[in-house]
Amino acid sequence: MARSGAVGALVVAAHTAVNAWLLRNPAGSAPVRERVSVVLPVRDEADRVHTCLTALLASRDVADLEVLVYDDQSSDGTDTIVRKLAAEDPRLRVLTGPEPEPGWLGKPHACARAAREATGTVIVFVDADVTVAPHGVARAVGLLRGAGLDLVSPYPRQVAVSVPERLVQPLLQWSWLALLPLRAAERSARPSLTAANGQFLCVDAAAYARAGGHAAVRGAVLDDLALLRAVKRSGGRGVVADGTDLATTWMYDGWAPLRDGYAKSLWAAGGNPAASLGQLAGLAWLFVVPAVAALRGSRLGLVGYLAGVAGRVVAARRTGSRSWPDALAHPVSVGLLGQLTALSWWRRRRGTARWKGRLLDGPDHRTPAGRALDRPRRALTGLDGP
Repeated sequence: MARSGAVGALVVAAHTAVNAWLLRNPAGSAPVRERVSVVLPVRDEADRVHTCLTALLASRDVADLEVLVYDDQSSDGTDTIVRKLAAEDPRLRVLTGPEPEPGWLGKPHACARAAREATGTVIVFVDADVTVAPHGVARAVGLLRGAGLDLVSPYPRQVAVSVPERLVQPLLQWSWLALLPLRAAERSARPSLTAANGQFLCVDAAAYARAGGHAAVRGAVLDDLALLRAVKRSGGRGVVADGTDLATTWMYDGWAPLRDGYAKSLWAAGGNPAASLGQLAGLAWLFVVPAVAALRGSRLGLVGYLAGVAGRVVAARRTGSRSWPDALAHPVSVGLLGQLTALSWWRRRRGTARWKGRLLDGPDHRTPAGRALDRPRRALTGLDGP
C-alpha cells in the first residue's frame, strides 16, 4: 500500500505541475465593447455586501455595465445598504422576490430571477464574499471571448487565516489542479471532467439560455458545477481558470462557519455514500498511507509524503496561497476532509443541513431533474458554492 501510494503521489505531483503550467491565465485588461450584466445574489450579507458592490462598481474597462442584486429575503439590513448604493449609482438595480418554490434551492432561485432581468451579452455571477479587482470583470470577459469559451470560472484567491481554514481551504484549488486534466476538461462533455466556482463565474448569455440557465440546476447544491455541465450538454465549452489576480475571497472566518459550510455540500461531491468513501479512500491511499509509513521509517513512504507536499506547494504558489508550513500538513488536511465529509452525510441523512437559515436537502427536496444533475461528481471540485 505504501509503495503504490507513494508512486501514485509522485504521479499526482507531476500532473499538478503540468496543470499549473497549462492553467489559463487571463490576459491584461482591455476595453470590453459589449454590455456586461453582473448578478449578485445576497441573503443576510450586511457585513460583506458594501465591499463587494463598491469593488464591482469601480470596475475598469467595462463601459456598459449593469449590476443586478437579488435580495433573497434578507433580515439583517442588507437591503438598506444595497438600496443606498443603488440610489447613488444608476448602474445598480435591486431586485426582490418570493421564497423559492418547492424543488428550488435559494441561490439558483436568486440567480435565475436576476438573470431574467439581465440585458448584457455576458453574465457574470459573483458572490457577496468576493472582492473583484478593478480589472477583474474586464479580464474575465476577455478570457471568455479570447479563448472562445462559453463559460469561464476564474478561481478567486482564497484567504485562509485560522488553523482550520489553512488546513482545509487550500484543498479547493489543489483538488482540481492535482486531479482534473484541464485541457481534456475544457474539450470534454463528460460530467466528471468539470470544475467551477460559483463565487466568480462568467458566461455567454446566449449559451446560458441554451443550457436552461439556473432553472436547469434548480435543486443542485453544487450549482456551479451543475451549470457548467448543463452548458457542456448543450454544446458549449467551459473550464476553470486562474483568478488569483482578478478576485479575492475570505469564505469562512474560523472553524464553526467552515464546518457548516462544508457540511452543507460535501455529500454532493460524491453523490452517494459509497462514492464519497471511495474518493476518500483514494486520497488516503495516496497521501496518508505513505506519510504513516514514513513515520515508521520507510524511505519510499517519505518519498510519497514529500510528493504530496510538493503538489500542495505547486498549487499554492500558482494560486496565491500560503505554501509553508501549511503544505507539510497535507495528510492532516486529507484526514480533516474525511471528517467533514462524514459530518456532511450525517446531516444529509438526518435532513438537518441548513444554509442561510433554510433547510437544504431533505430526502425528497430536489426535483427529479435536480437529482439527475447531481449524480456524477468529482472529488473536491466546486465545494464552495453558497
